[in-house]
Amino acid sequence: MRLVGLLGAGVMAAFMLTGAAQRPSALAGTSGGMWEISGVPGASAPARQCVAEVATLAQFEHQKKTCTRNVVSDGPSSAVIQYECSGGDFGRSKVTVLTPRSLKIETQGISDKLPFSYVLQARRVGDCPERG
Repeated sequence: MRLVGLLGAGVMAAFMLTGAAQRPSALAGTSGGMWEISGVPGASAPARQCVAEVATLAQFEHQKKTCTRNVVSDGPSSAVIQYECSGGDFGRSKVTVLTPRSLKIETQGISDKLPFSYVLQARRVGDCPERG
C-alpha cells in the first residue's frame, strides 16, 4: 500500500511538472527579425529594428544600454517585463501579442533621470538582412 502511495505521488508530481512546462507563453509564437515600430516619441516615421529576441523590444527606451530583464508575468497573450539598466535607468513594459507578427508595447520608467511613458505598435516585416 505504501508503494502504491509513493508511486501515485510520483506520477502526480510528474504530471504537475509537465503541466508547468507547457504553460502558454505570450512571446513563444513570435520570432526575431526585422520589426517596424510606430509611436516612437519624437519620430515622424516608424523605426525599423533588427532583433534576435522579441523580448528586447520591451526595453525599447533603453535599447542601447546593457540591462537585465525579469519576466514578471507571462500569459497566453501578454507578458510584463521589468528591467534595470546601468546608471539607475529602469522600465516596465507590457507586451501584448495581437498576432505573431504584431505587438502592442506599453512601456514606462525612468531614462536619464526623467520619467517616460508611451505605447508602441510593432510589426514584423521580414527577416534581418544577411551580413556579408
